[in-house]
Amino acid sequence: MTSTSAPAQITLFFSRSVGIVAAANGEKYAWAQTALEASGFQRRKDGTYVLALGDPQVAQATLISLLRIADRHRSIVKITGRSYIRDVAEGIAGHLPGEWSVTVDVYSHPVWQEDLVPWLWDAGELSQAIQTTRIPYAAVLTDGTGINLLLTERPGHHHDYVVGAFAPDGFDDNYDEPHAPSSIVVPGAAQPSAHAISHRFLPAYHQAVHTRRTAAVASALGRIREEGQTWEAIKESGRYSDGSPLAPEGLPGAEEAFVGLSWFEFRDVLLHAPAVLERCRPADSAWPQDTAALDRLQGALGRGQEILSEWNARLEGLRATSRTPPRESDADVKAERDARMQPVIETWLADGDALLRQAGAAAPASPSAGPVRSHTVAALPPALPAPPGAVPARR
Repeated sequence: MTSTSAPAQITLFFSRSVGIVAAANGEKYAWAQTALEASGFQRRKDGTYVLALGDPQVAQATLISLLRIADRHRSIVKITGRSYIRDVAEGIAGHLPGEWSVTVDVYSHPVWQEDLVPWLWDAGELSQAIQTTRIPYAAVLTDGTGINLLLTERPGHHHDYVVGAFAPDGFDDNYDEPHAPSSIVVPGAAQPSAHAISHRFLPAYHQAVHTRRTAAVASALGRIREEGQTWEAIKESGRYSDGSPLAPEGLPGAEEAFVGLSWFEFRDVLLHAPAVLERCRPADSAWPQDTAALDRLQGALGRGQEILSEWNARLEGLRATSRTPPRESDADVKAERDARMQPVIETWLADGDALLRQAGAAAPASPSAGPVRSHTVAALPPALPAPPGAVPARR
């Protein structure tokens, strides 16, 4: 990662709304912070410092004092010709469709920006810049549907900015993810930047989310189907996949392992399928006969979400009382849960191909139409500790 050779640096911006804003950075950023505080700058919650311009003479004296004190604290002062990044982001946000809020992140120490890497969902210039170039600060633009955009100054350019996206909720393993949208370069001027984001980036982002959700559903159904076929082969042959014999007393445990895996994998369907279904328009596709299948999937999805919510509530209740259920009662409740979920999973295995076919034909959302409504499904809390003596299932 390229960076300034100074151990501590203070960058000064002009802000239309608050006056002079300062950001401290470098491996010894605390030296710069000390200089700012000693010279009269006020620290804000986002990690920046501000100097009001109400009295020009006081402001000028404070800046002169800062130069002297910063030198004592081995900190260099840089006055940038760029506008304060929050002002830039708020100007852009004001011209984007919907309601957007803006926050500023300050990565004072060089390693802090590395925390962005696993969360950033980008196949373009922004991801590369975060990994290779010093980015001391950035702005995050957030709307009410769960979209989070990252805006940074474009390295090596005096006026341009780069904007990309964080992954939506429900996804991890975002680094080098094949469905990621590519960040775009914007000029910083509010209207043309907002136009580029709303007409170029956001449509590509929504389509990328749709494609990734569809892939997650397809992958989950594929794994459940594959494991089901493996389990049927084990039952028919009386042997595990490695050829070792399946003892009669091992049958219940092996079946429980398969059912548990199906439950685990199907959570991805419960999480991502609602948004995928909402994008599907079978009547407008080449397969209008899929309407009945999608209706069955929608009904099964509702039942599955209800089962998951009830199970989550039960686990949260157990945690609130700090107790672990007896192994026998826990097994009974799991068996009931799995018995209720099995018809839901079977419906999705039977009709899931119709959804995948329709999802592939779904048209990208237009900028004027706005994003598909966000869907939130509570994730399953971490499993309770396994009872003593439990043995991992074999395949």
